[in-house]
Amino acid sequence: MDKLTDSNIERQNILNNRYALERIQEYIGLPGMLFEGEFRFTKQMVADFFEVDTSTIDRYLEKYSEELRHNGYILSRGKQLKEFKLQFAHLIDKASKTTQLGLFNFRSFLNLAMLLVESQKARHLRSKILDIVIDTINQRTGGNTKFINRRDTDYLTSAIQEHKYRKMFTSALGNYLEMGNYKYAVYTDKIYEYVFKEKAKEYKEILRLDAKDNIRETMYAEVLDLIASFEAGLAYEIEKASKEAGRKLLPHEVDSIFKVFATHPAQLPHIEKARIKMASRDLHFRDAFHYRLEQYIQSVSPDATITDMYTPYSK
Repeated sequence: MDKLTDSNIERQNILNNRYALERIQEYIGLPGMLFEGEFRFTKQMVADFFEVDTSTIDRYLEKYSEELRHNGYILSRGKQLKEFKLQFAHLIDKASKTTQLGLFNFRSFLNLAMLLVESQKARHLRSKILDIVIDTINQRTGGNTKFINRRDTDYLTSAIQEHKYRKMFTSALGNYLEMGNYKYAVYTDKIYEYVFKEKAKEYKEILRLDAKDNIRETMYAEVLDLIASFEAGLAYEIEKASKEAGRKLLPHEVDSIFKVFATHPAQLPHIEKARIKMASRDLHFRDAFHYRLEQYIQSVSPDATITDMYTPYSK
């Protein structure tokens, strides 16, 4: 979250977190005009707040038009503008001659604050925004984002299912692969590499886990489901190949099974979905960047903020 001016994804993650937005709005205390259920701000009001010319605001409106409109900036015309004038004409310059009027809501105002590089107030606000977002996430997760995945209502079911398929996989390795006991670690790492391009050691470093932490206890339900699918499918294929050969398999034979299984077209949509979930949620909720999954990072939608996406389950 260090470069809000450079990353649309990081800006959108914050703008989609309504709890953080409420806190930020309280902090700023910017007076606006309550219209159609939300506070609105004219271009002049925004320029005055950030201590820049309206021409500067115009440049950003042109350059980031799609993003700002997506987050609530509107050009008010017709009946809507007429209603707005009736309530706030005394606050609008040349109100009687205005046929269209640009209006920011708080979300698009904050969006602009994340973009403006000419304003000292915007730079200060960006720093405060990051502090508030991190504090909000920590408060809503009990101060610990390491195991935020466990607040997903599907986590417990997925964890139990994955444990069952894990036993199937390790049994297949034990019974049908000619290799020392280190094979369990080697082929577990291979699953991780195929699923999210990281070995266990890399994953631990990125999430800043302790040596004693079990990494699967930090994984989201969707990732656990995909790993379980890999383990069950691979266990079946390894057993089948061993029985057809009439002997235990050699490592290179199991490697071939892994490659064919992991690159099968039926797996690709599930792998991509798991990568998107893990890369995007970890960046937003854990401030953990999976550099090998950078291309899969997307903004986290408003429906996926802490309380909505993660409902605590009872133990």
